[in-house]
Amino acid sequence: MQKSWGFYGRNADLSEIDRILDSGRWFFCAISGRRRIGKTTLIHQALRKRPDLDRFYVQIPDSDERGVVQAFQDAFEDQASARELVEIFQDVLTFSDLSDAIETLSQFGWVVIIDEFQYFHRQALSPFTSLLQAKVDRLRDTEKGGIFVLGSIHTELTAVLEDRSSPLFNRVTHRLHLNHWDFETLFEMFARHGVINSHHWLFLWGLFEGVPKFYRDVFERGLLEGGDDIAVARRDTLRGLFFEGSSPLRDEATNWFLRELRGRYDSILQILARAGTCSHAQLKAEYDRAGSGGEKQLGGYLAALIDRYGIVEKLHPVFATKGSRKARYVITDNFLSAWLKAIGRNVSMARVQPIEQPAARADKALMSLEGFVFEKMIRLLLEECSRKGKGDFSLTDLVRGYWNRADGSDIEIDIVALNEDDRIVRFGSCKRSADQFTGDSLAAFQDHVNRFLRTKEGRRLTGWTAEQALYCPAFADDDRRRLCRDGRVLRDLNDFKQMLYPN
Repeated sequence: MQKSWGFYGRNADLSEIDRILDSGRWFFCAISGRRRIGKTTLIHQALRKRPDLDRFYVQIPDSDERGVVQAFQDAFEDQASARELVEIFQDVLTFSDLSDAIETLSQFGWVVIIDEFQYFHRQALSPFTSLLQAKVDRLRDTEKGGIFVLGSIHTELTAVLEDRSSPLFNRVTHRLHLNHWDFETLFEMFARHGVINSHHWLFLWGLFEGVPKFYRDVFERGLLEGGDDIAVARRDTLRGLFFEGSSPLRDEATNWFLRELRGRYDSILQILARAGTCSHAQLKAEYDRAGSGGEKQLGGYLAALIDRYGIVEKLHPVFATKGSRKARYVITDNFLSAWLKAIGRNVSMARVQPIEQPAARADKALMSLEGFVFEKMIRLLLEECSRKGKGDFSLTDLVRGYWNRADGSDIEIDIVALNEDDRIVRFGSCKRSADQFTGDSLAAFQDHVNRFLRTKEGRRLTGWTAEQALYCPAFADDDRRRLCRDGRVLRDLNDFKQMLYPN
């Protein structure tokens, strides 16, 4: 079992950065991704193999011109080793001086890494982009050095670099977008650190999805392995990460997610967090009940949460058109959803109650949320296995569910997976425990499938081979003997682990 934290996955991203560094040309590369996803770690990992390249890293504060210049001065004082280069920053007092210094670094062959670059979209900092444009235009035909700009808010980074009105429009030479760890990387990390309980995998993924920094926080608190008792592991992880005085994540959502939103969208997110998934009618009814600004305001806020921040997703049932009234809304980020539904309010209560009480309430609320989380997990696992050619079902489209009413009051199927090439459809039912697959629940699942096949959408599958699959975190041998009848497919998280990371 590995005793230190390592660098996991990201092989394709590392290869792309290697190609950029080896191109023999000056570059201006934009790297985007949510906070804590590992943008800075990726760059440093790539440059670790290149001791021949000097590098300079600075994180931009959400400040004014003087604050940004001071951040550059402090960072260079901490990192520079050559005296003549230190002197470059001694007389830097303005954005103009700063752009000159960056140009000089490139001429010396340095790699400049500017983190939180999206803050230059702020009005107070935007003049810097015009000054940088002139330097980029002069440097782009040279043969050494380069700039990596990193951004946590994709839309604001895009506005700085890609809006036609932006001075830096069409100046970027390379782009990378970092997504969550995939499941193959996650299973590798779990294996190396002795995390073997599949219910523990669900708990951790339900909180942290594929965000590397959060798993490292768990590791550094000595809580990653978890032990044999999953109930104790859940309790200890929640206490250590959120409820104790030195807990590293107790202010994470407030400081990063919700501060960026500046409070304007809080009521919508709170409604969605409580509901798990929510139709537009349900969302509007709750929003109006709070005395908010009506349909137009709700629509504007939803559009921003979906298109600008990527925090909310609009889900459609299989075969539905984009404008379907059956759409549902859901918070896309597991961490934010868990914070709003279960953790945040209980962290506040821990200020006046013994920690055990609010921590237990948070854990109970998380268990109810994990039903939605597990469905999402299975959909993504099926897609990754198919994409990598490692699964038992070849997809020709993204995995969706089906519901004929947005509120889920009639036909509801968790998983509908399509293989149009071979005309096979797989219907899936997801449960947090194999015990929940009772005779009644299986009969209801069969009934929902039969009724779906008689709908307008379902008749599109006439003549196809239909499979039924049951999914849960772990099936015991007795469960498999009990449930594996009538051609049913049973898949648990251990099965997916074997498909993706059999080591």
